Amino acid sequence: MIKSLEVCLVLHNLRSAHNVGAIFRTAEAAGVNKIYLTGYTSAPRDRFGRPNQGVMKSALGAEEYVQWEKLSSVGRLLGKLSRAGFQLIALEQAKQSTDYRLVKVSNSTAIIVGNEVSGLSQSILTKCQSVAEIPMRGRKESLNVAVATGIFLFRHFISDSAGKSACRDRRV
Repeated sequence: MIKSLEVCLVLHNLRSAHNVGAIFRTAEAAGVNKIYLTGYTSAPRDRFGRPNQGVMKSALGAEEYVQWEKLSSVGRLLGKLSRAGFQLIALEQAKQSTDYRLVKVSNSTAIIVGNEVSGLSQSILTKCQSVAEIPMRGRKESLNVAVATGIFLFRHFISDSAGKSACRDRRV
């Protein structure tokens, strides 16, 4: 497990509040430091502080443990993260993508995921140092965004290089 590196997620224009909640739950389990919600991605609470039942239903309380911030401009956020030394990795199927297992995580990292149907725009992809893709063997062309995010997080931030579990001891 990489303990000294900060890990954040950028969820851009996700349509489903249930996907957002599922990502919060997975992010908490993987030790993600912060989630940025950009574009029209639903937040756990609206600007008046009212809870979003769709997010909360699938997050099951994880939204209380993971820091999050709602922002309108993904471009400004990616610029800020890049200047702060974050490695920007898009999780997307694209011409320039690399098998997610071959992506090297070397410093604090921001993983960017996008819309469930249209994905991430080329302008976002060009701001990233890597574009990671999960290979598909079946007939369907993609995974659910929450599932894909979980696969990437657990591959790079929970298992050690030999693929063995590096989970912390949770004895009761």
